[in-house]
Amino acid sequence: MPNPSFSQQDFEEQLNQPDNHAFIQSLKQYSTADLADILMALPINDQIRLLEQLPQASYVFEFLALTEQQQLAAQLPQALLVKLLAHMHSDDRTDLFQSLAQEVQGQIFPQLDAHVQAQLNDLMHYPAESAGAIMSTEVITVHAEMTMQQAIQHIRQHAAESETLYLIYVTDASRYLHGVISLRQIIQSPPEQLIGQVMTSHVITGLVSEDQESIAQKLAHYDFMALPIVDEQQRLLGIVTYDDAMDVVQQETTEDILKSSAVAASPQMSIKTAPIFLLYKKRVFWLVFLVFGSLLSGLGIAHFEDLIAAHIVLVFFLPLLVGSGGNAGSQSATLMVRALATGDVHFKDWFYLLGRESLVALCLGGTMATAVSILGYFRGDILVAVVLAL
Repeated sequence: MPNPSFSQQDFEEQLNQPDNHAFIQSLKQYSTADLADILMALPINDQIRLLEQLPQASYVFEFLALTEQQQLAAQLPQALLVKLLAHMHSDDRTDLFQSLAQEVQGQIFPQLDAHVQAQLNDLMHYPAESAGAIMSTEVITVHAEMTMQQAIQHIRQHAAESETLYLIYVTDASRYLHGVISLRQIIQSPPEQLIGQVMTSHVITGLVSEDQESIAQKLAHYDFMALPIVDEQQRLLGIVTYDDAMDVVQQETTEDILKSSAVAASPQMSIKTAPIFLLYKKRVFWLVFLVFGSLLSGLGIAHFEDLIAAHIVLVFFLPLLVGSGGNAGSQSATLMVRALATGDVHFKDWFYLLGRESLVALCLGGTMATAVSILGYFRGDILVAVVLAL
C-alpha cells in the first residue's frame, strides 16, 4: 500500500467491517493522491465499497488518470458512476463521459441533473485539441460595483463550486470580462473599497478555439495558476488550470516521443492494458517501412563489396559506421522533438533548421571521418583510411 499507516490486508479488513464508520472518517486525514493510490491497489469489490462510503469519493476518483477512470467506470454500478460524475469538475467529467461507450452514455445522461447535462452539451461540441475541450466552467466571478466585503461573502457562498480561488474574475451581467483581482487583494483591501478600484483591467486570456498546447505555453510563460478562457466577444466561458495544462504538456510530449520512435500510438494508450494485437498494429507498419529503408545502407555496403572482400579489415568497422549514423540521427531527433515540445521551434522554421542541421552534420561528419580514418590507417593502410572516411 502507498501509505505506511496501513498494510493492504489491514486496510481491506477494516473496510469490510460491518461498523467501519470510524475507519472511513479517519481517511479524511489522508491526501487525495494517497487515497487514489490506495483505491487502485484494492480488489474491485473493495474499490466499489470505498467509493460508495468515502465522503470525498468524487475527488479521489477525479484524481485518477483517465485510463484508470475508464477501467473503474466499466465495472462500477451505474448509480455510483452517475453520483461520481455529478460531483466531478466539468472538464474532467466531460473527458470521462466522452470516453464511455455510446450505449452507456445514453443510459447515464438522463440520470444527471439538468445543469450537468447542459455543461456536458456545451463542452462536448468543442474540438478535441481546443481550449474549450479542457476548460472548467466552475469559476467564481464578481462585479466591479461590489465592495470587498460583498465579494468575500459571495466567494464564501460559491467557493465549493469553483475549481480554484487564487484569482477572481470581474464580469458584468453578460459575462463580459472586465478585469481580474486576486483573493489576497480582496482580503487585504478595506471592506468598503470597490472591486473596480483595485482590479487589473489588462487580463491575459485564451480563446476558446485556441490550441491546447498554446494555452499550456501561456500558463507556463506567465506563471499563472489558471488562465481565463473567452469567446470572440471577450465573454468569460471558463478557466484552464495549471494541472490541466500539465496534462496537455505530458500528452503532447508523449505524442512527440512516440512519433520520433515511429510508433503510431495514441498518447492516451496504456501499454499495460492495451490489447496485444493493438500494440502489434501500432508498431508493425513503421518497423517494416524502416526495414526496407535500411536497405539503403545495404546498397552502400554492396557498392564497396569487392573492396571489402580484398580488405577484410573493413568488416571490423561496419558496426562502428552503422552505429555512428544511428547515434547522430537519434541526437538530432531528440533535440528537435524537445524543441518542438517546448515551443522553441515551429513548423515554419523547417527550412532554416534544415540548413543549420546540414552544417552541423558536415562538421560532425568531418570530425568522425578524421577519427575513423586514423583508426583505419593503423588497422590497415591508407586505402582503408580513405574508404572509411568516405
